[in-house]
Amino acid sequence: MTDATRNTQHVTRDTQKSASASGLIGIFDSGVGGLSVWCEIIRQLPHEDTFYLADQAHVPYGSRRLTEVREFSEGIARFLLVRGAKVIVIACNTASAAALHYLRRTFPGVPFVGMEPAVKPAIERTCNGVVGVIATQATFQGELFASLVERYADDVRVITQFCPGLVEAVEAGALDTPETEALLRECLTPLVEAGVDQLVLGCTHYPFLRLAIERVVGASVMVIDPAPAVARQTGRVLARRGLEASRGCVGRHLFYTSGDVVAFTTVIERLLSSIEGSIEVRPVRWREGRLEAQAQNIA
Repeated sequence: MTDATRNTQHVTRDTQKSASASGLIGIFDSGVGGLSVWCEIIRQLPHEDTFYLADQAHVPYGSRRLTEVREFSEGIARFLLVRGAKVIVIACNTASAAALHYLRRTFPGVPFVGMEPAVKPAIERTCNGVVGVIATQATFQGELFASLVERYADDVRVITQFCPGLVEAVEAGALDTPETEALLRECLTPLVEAGVDQLVLGCTHYPFLRLAIERVVGASVMVIDPAPAVARQTGRVLARRGLEASRGCVGRHLFYTSGDVVAFTTVIERLLSSIEGSIEVRPVRWREGRLEAQAQNIA
């Protein structure tokens, strides 16, 4: 038996024993994009505690090899499980495409909720049979996306569009700048010209650009964000496993980043300006393929 196998069995055994309603919802993404999912989770499940981890040391995931993203995802899952995650939400389309099935096999006793582009609801709602999907290259390369199109897109034309630069714009907090709008017009104009009437946001960073996206595509195009559906699925998973927190509780929330704590805090305070209360961010670092918590020392 290899060390990797022993470690996997050890983590799985511990989490199966300790998972309880008092655990936390673990949520991760390459950066701040998954906060669009986090917002929906705390809106629908305000009594639940959460951990959110942004792997900003490796952002963006979309341009990386799927095998590399899978390794990052496993390291993050281990980190969250050790800290009491009772369910893990992969709030990243690229990581879901690369690692969802792998993580479920690796940690069979742990519930994982993944992202998939909302192709099915877009196809159900389209009036003219032309649906657009914007996402990262890695998401389009994954089996998850291919299987969605194969299952549901019988007589519907699904047009995919890779949008370089948008993730970086959101990470920088540049949500409504001339430069970001120029990126959006370059990305979205071909879809508008092709006549799409549904636009699927296939990256969790993109909902933070929704107002700008709607300006570019116009009122005739319905923009679909999968975050509410992911939050509902998270609630269903907790209920099915008897892991729901008491409804009388008020959830507590902690954030981690493998990047710069001050920069991350500044951006999420801008993105989450409507959230009441202070935001606590803690640093983590990668060391030999593992995530470790760091002592916080910020002047």
